[in-house]
Amino acid sequence: MVQEKNSSQSSIEDASRSRVNFSGHGSSKGAAGYIDPNDNDINVDFLGQRGDSLSVTPPTGGFQKIKIAAAWDNQMIPANTLVGKLLKKTKPADIDLDLGMLYELKDGTKGAIQAFGDTMGSFNSPPFLSLSGDERAGDTLGDDEFIYLNGKEWPRFKRILVYVYIYHGAMDWAQVKPQIHVRIPDEKPMVVTLSSHHKGLGLCAIAGIENIRDGMKITNHTEYFPGHAEMDRAFGFGIQWTGGEK
Repeated sequence: MVQEKNSSQSSIEDASRSRVNFSGHGSSKGAAGYIDPNDNDINVDFLGQRGDSLSVTPPTGGFQKIKIAAAWDNQMIPANTLVGKLLKKTKPADIDLDLGMLYELKDGTKGAIQAFGDTMGSFNSPPFLSLSGDERAGDTLGDDEFIYLNGKEWPRFKRILVYVYIYHGAMDWAQVKPQIHVRIPDEKPMVVTLSSHHKGLGLCAIAGIENIRDGMKITNHTEYFPGHAEMDRAFGFGIQWTGGEK
């Protein structure tokens, strides 16, 4: 089991390194962490369609530190200049995403974790979630942005909702193809990908994680919204928002 996990992680790192070096996206945010769903050599579980779900049984002693990461792949698009159009030049899409999460604990505590508004959370105290912020500039290995979940405290959780929002750039999700990676120790990585792409709405609820008898059920949602308050209403968290932000 441990050997398979290490082999899986190694294959992911090799594929990421190859993507950085040869894909043409190496200077774009998101390229290094992105996993190609068409790569059959990667030992991960993909949840590629809305409604797809996987369940994980809690190990003896409970979960440990869990990493929930966002990755994306800025596509090459036509250069929007006269010379660029004439020469049919391309450039990486200038889109930056941020990772966020809504959470609900069993005691009724609810809230949001995201960089905008500086709600970064805390790993060792409620809400037992801690946001990294951007880890890299897209030209080295590693996840683009991630949240650590304190797995030992998972029995306190009822559910979480993982989303990404466009912080900068055109609202065209086909140009970035975001993914959510759920990395649980001694389990195959789970990667939630968008089942459809949308233009004009800047926020996407990608994955939900529910507490089922202290295990985890991960579900692909792929649902787009104009803002946080609309997403909250759709999923019934009941958080108080001002001007669309917490």
